[in-house]
Amino acid sequence: MKRLLGIYLVLGALISVSPGCYTLSGSVVPKAMTTIHIDFFENDAPIVVSNLSQIFTEALKERIRSTTSISIVAGEGKANMSGAIVGYSYAPVSIQASDPNKPPIANAEVLTITVKVKFVYDADKKLNFDQTFTKTVNFTGDINSQEQNLIKGVVKQLIDDIFNKAFNNW
Repeated sequence: MKRLLGIYLVLGALISVSPGCYTLSGSVVPKAMTTIHIDFFENDAPIVVSNLSQIFTEALKERIRSTTSISIVAGEGKANMSGAIVGYSYAPVSIQASDPNKPPIANAEVLTITVKVKFVYDADKKLNFDQTFTKTVNFTGDINSQEQNLIKGVVKQLIDDIFNKAFNNW
């Protein structure tokens, strides 16, 4: 009996119902928001990584699928999300001279990805936003050998911020 009560308490903490909204694992989604359309996020950055748009768009869809009950639709949804990848760069973050007779070399670099996102939910315009999100990660070594893993890490950070803005209203 105590174990069953404990399970109900845990479930109650994860899922709470209130008029007009439901909460699932910390996200607050209006009950009426049952569908969302997510446009493909084109890569409009000066440096284009061929699969960045696909990685970003699919990660965003997967986050919504896995943490809400909102259905992703091909046409207009009750909510719509669109945007573009507008920045992709990597640059030195610290310079260290290893030999006074040679020019300084980059000791560490930073990868930066910037995404512009427009979120529209007509039923509650105060949830709408048109905002730019930027995330970075520091790395050392050759970008080519680790670029895909770095991209996945930065994309996860971006998705967290976008998801929180859209569904937690932070």
